Amino acid sequence: MTTTPTDLTTQAGDGTGAPITRRRPWRRLFRSVPGVIGVVLTGLLLLLALLAWLQLTPYDPLAQNAPQRLRPPSAQHLFGTDQFGRDVFSRVAAGLGNSVRIALLAVALSAALGTLAGLVGGYFRKGADTVLGGVANVLFAFPPLLLALTLASVLTRNWVTVAIAIAVVYVPIFYRVTRGPVLSLREVEFVRAAVSTGQNPWAVMFRHVLPNITGLVIVQVALSLSWAVLTEASLSFLGLGTPPPAPSLGSMIFEANSTVYVAPWTMVAPGVLVVLLVSALNLLGDGLRDVLDPREAR
Repeated sequence: MTTTPTDLTTQAGDGTGAPITRRRPWRRLFRSVPGVIGVVLTGLLLLLALLAWLQLTPYDPLAQNAPQRLRPPSAQHLFGTDQFGRDVFSRVAAGLGNSVRIALLAVALSAALGTLAGLVGGYFRKGADTVLGGVANVLFAFPPLLLALTLASVLTRNWVTVAIAIAVVYVPIFYRVTRGPVLSLREVEFVRAAVSTGQNPWAVMFRHVLPNITGLVIVQVALSLSWAVLTEASLSFLGLGTPPPAPSLGSMIFEANSTVYVAPWTMVAPGVLVVLLVSALNLLGDGLRDVLDPREAR
């Protein structure tokens, strides 16, 4: 009997010929210290972003209150206020919401386009791989932040175009992550058997090849989200990210340069949120890699 990658839930060779039942993979995520920390941190930060999306923050992130300017953290203002009297906690929540929204859209676009390109290039090879690989190599030739800066500067400024600029940067990463495994799967027996029965090549790709690389794509999505958050923060710090007056963690850090010595909380709060979000997504990616790695399938 031929064993395919999709049979891993019921079979695994243990040297005795007896089948081994695979444990539910997601349980391993909660046995992994990085995975648990990543899930908890990511969940807490998403809840904070949800407050902003639902407009449940204690204050309006854009409302100025001059008499309350540069107030230190207190029960009234958990993270203090900035140079315009705006509540830093509310602005950090709104900035986190904007960063997550942009990162999600950017990675969704790059994952969809890059994975599709990798499937086509790896499966059909020849001309398709040459063209798609050439485009990916051209994009890889540019430093990611420089390419994102260039695209963001020529596009109309809004959160969608910022997400598109970031997505273009990460499309070639998903192309390379996908293409290699597809080249190998193309020669596996169950794929060749599907081809020999006369199935449409596109049907073979999406029914037999794509399900067996989904784990790799999911892990790459988690890692790319952290990179997208950093890229968005960098663009906003340089004035080409989320357009004002919408709060952004990167722009808040830039604005805090003028007040950091008299009101350090204006820089600490957004800076810590960026570090926590990037760390949480990286830890989540490590945990997912442990769960979805075929070598850990037993």
